[in-house]
Amino acid sequence: MTISFDDFLKVDIRVGQVVQAEPFPEARKPAIKLWVDYGPEIGVKKSSAQITVHYAPEDLVGRRVMGVVNFPPRQIGPFMSEALVLGVPDEAGEVVLLVPDKDVPIGGRMF
Repeated sequence: MTISFDDFLKVDIRVGQVVQAEPFPEARKPAIKLWVDYGPEIGVKKSSAQITVHYAPEDLVGRRVMGVVNFPPRQIGPFMSEALVLGVPDEAGEVVLLVPDKDVPIGGRMF
């Protein structure tokens, strides 16, 4: 399926910085609760991420990540997820976070 460039522009993907991370034992699949600062325009948004194989909560604070910030909130058990942190599966199907490879401003929009 192909989409138009205008459709692509509707997806707001931003650089964020993890400001808080906690285990999420109530989730059906192992996950981590994240609070990600997407800069002054967007602010801090919460996200549930199934990234426990490669990441521990204490190692995530301060890391930059990429996330979709304009999806509607989604209830994940007792936690309201407000953004989708992006990743790709490794060879075993476990999520590896998408991150910028240079120092870019928090809140920068992907285009």
